[in-house]
Amino acid sequence: MAKLDDVAVDISVVLGTTSMPMHQVLRLGRGAISELDASEDDEGRIRANNLPVARGTVVVSGTRIAVE
Repeated sequence: MAKLDDVAVDISVVLGTTSMPMHQVLRLGRGAISELDASEDDEGRIRANNLPVARGTVVVSGTRIAVE
């Protein structure tokens, strides 16, 4: 079991995507908001080490966002 404690897995959740010109990306600052091509009813896609592993429903509860 100790060997599994040393395995690093990068988990990400994709809620949507967008395209923008590089000059606009370079101007983004902390707290910037980008409009995505998804609605709150669309599925979230879960990726582990950049490989798709699951999909789920996005759930918003107060200030928390989860994928169920």
